Amino acid sequence: MVSCKLKTDVFVIGGGPAGLAAAIAARQRGMTVTVADGAEPPIDKACGEGLMPETLETLAELGVEILPDAGYRFRGIRFLHNDAQVAADLPQGRGLGIRRTILHQWLIARAEECGARLLWQTPISGITREGVQLPHEFVSSRWIVGADGSGSRVRRWSGLDSAKRQRQRYATRRHYAVRPWAEHVEFYWGCGAQAYVTPIGREEVCVVVMAEAPETADFDLFSQRFPRLAAHLENAQLAGRERGAVTLMHSLRAVHSGNVALVGDASGGVDAITGEGLRLAFRQAMVLAEAMEQGNLHGYARVHRKLARKPMLMGDLMLMLGRNDRLAGRVIGMFARRPQLFSRFMEVHTGEPALGDWLSVGARFGWRFLTT
Repeated sequence: MVSCKLKTDVFVIGGGPAGLAAAIAARQRGMTVTVADGAEPPIDKACGEGLMPETLETLAELGVEILPDAGYRFRGIRFLHNDAQVAADLPQGRGLGIRRTILHQWLIARAEECGARLLWQTPISGITREGVQLPHEFVSSRWIVGADGSGSRVRRWSGLDSAKRQRQRYATRRHYAVRPWAEHVEFYWGCGAQAYVTPIGREEVCVVVMAEAPETADFDLFSQRFPRLAAHLENAQLAGRERGAVTLMHSLRAVHSGNVALVGDASGGVDAITGEGLRLAFRQAMVLAEAMEQGNLHGYARVHRKLARKPMLMGDLMLMLGRNDRLAGRVIGMFARRPQLFSRFMEVHTGEPALGDWLSVGARFGWRFLTT
């Protein structure tokens, strides 16, 4: 019999964006919430720092205030390969490039405003069906949410650490103090690596290099692999230290067990180049809060699978292009000759496509590719 004085409806392990979103969504439904994380905020991560319009809409639903002059409002996506390039505007409106640490501060402010109890520099040593063990106390909890990232201990403790598929890549991020040269998020393809550039301020851009081998994601080879991008950054100064990370594209056989549920990267993930990680985490958090309120996590698992379906398909396509430079050149060259097809492709990627949209774009894409 566990003896404890502290109780909460929901205990969230992990205070990153996914965990804070889960806390906010649960508080919006009237549940008491405690969040614990071993780190000290703001928590940073090597990511592309671009928020698509759908992600911004979800943040608004969570009540997160986005200041009108914050970050950089980008209008679309551009693909570049050697001399070929093609761009398309986002059909849902402008996205937002913002430093990850600023986004984290916004989420903290909203969680505090909602009344969530936030415990920083508080590592978790274990969980039981009754609650969570902190360094010096035990907290009884009806629900336990694992939001502790791709290497989740909660996933392991709850017996959910069984992946159906897993692909690993390496990412390196730098910030440069330079005026953005485009109103688009740019994706550069070449030699087994990709670089994507997000404008995040009037005088700052975020650059992430991704590859399947750590040495290929090294900025030392940057100018050789992406000479066009290197020319933009030739005289730019670094605006912070370089950060590296491992990005996983994986799915789990189950995302809940008993009263434990996983959210964000702990529950599976898509390749970072899809730009879908935060949107997925925020939508999952809202669906999970509804499921906890109803006292049944089975609905959460069903919607979780549905939410991940499109990003997984897009991630597979991006990874296929990333592995084959010649194939990437053919595809981007085809898009450059038929920009309307690229615009339709982006609509499917950034929106909520129906099955008919997928089939239509897939058929047109396949036919154009075969006849190129």
